[in-house]
Amino acid sequence: MNTAAATSRHSQPLAHLQANIERVFVGKEQVVQNALACLLAGGHLLIEDVPGVGKTTLALALAKSTGCSFQRIQFTSDMMPSDILGVSILNPKTQEFEFRRGPIFYQVILADELNRATPRTQSALLESMNERQVTIDNQTLALPTPFFVVATQNPHEHHGTFPLPESQLDRFMMRLSIGYPDEASEKAILAMGLEHESVRHLEACVSPVELLKWMDETRRVHVASVVDDYLLRVVQATRTADRVEVGVSPRGAMALRRAAQAWALLSNRDHVTPDDIKALSVPVLAHRLIFSSDQLEDTSSHAEQTIRSLLQKIPVPL
Repeated sequence: MNTAAATSRHSQPLAHLQANIERVFVGKEQVVQNALACLLAGGHLLIEDVPGVGKTTLALALAKSTGCSFQRIQFTSDMMPSDILGVSILNPKTQEFEFRRGPIFYQVILADELNRATPRTQSALLESMNERQVTIDNQTLALPTPFFVVATQNPHEHHGTFPLPESQLDRFMMRLSIGYPDEASEKAILAMGLEHESVRHLEACVSPVELLKWMDETRRVHVASVVDDYLLRVVQATRTADRVEVGVSPRGAMALRRAAQAWALLSNRDHVTPDDIKALSVPVLAHRLIFSSDQLEDTSSHAEQTIRSLLQKIPVPL
């Protein structure tokens, strides 16, 4: 089956999957599509926002809708890597060490308030995200597939936190901010009485096996040479932008390409357009910029403005 036919065949289930999530995560269609694109592209998601805007709801709805196992890990300053990965314990009956798996061995992980953990614990999680395996006591264990981490942090809270280094931020395919719902959506949320339990009872509309097939299909979405050229112009422009000390790396360019392929699949297309690149440049590229001045009051906001400014200057191919 050719790519166009496969895309058409998948479009209805993918639309149903997105609609199922939006039943409990109301009024944020673009956030849902971004999160699904990140999942289909095989990446991981970082959400920076204030408490109470639905970060847990989104992660749990993604897991429930895809039939994936879910685990929430609340990060604290006294958490150790073994609290995430697991630990070997001596069995008094057999006098042998047995490995007790930690909460990382689930398909969808909500890493809540990741910046509250120490750098050592952060590194343990991010290494698992990158390698998709855990090595303890010379034993290597593969993590389940699909494996998707949704990490959160509050950008307005700094006391008792350990900011993620740029090298670790680069491990996340996307960084999103949910924001408050508009008045109509918030009224609908109140009227429906959406609670945490209602999300837990959300029924799966696809299976993890089907999800893996879509992830494989994502990599086959066509990217024309002219679109790749446009993507590279955007990436290369970040390396010479004003006040930017370190621009987007080749890894960031590849992340943008994969995310755009997933975005196209969700949009029922068998090819990537320049508009897909524009739509995803901010969530995929902004958190990868390192600025030469540390006097910026809001680095995240400035990085997003920088990407938007570059997009306005770079000609879009027809």
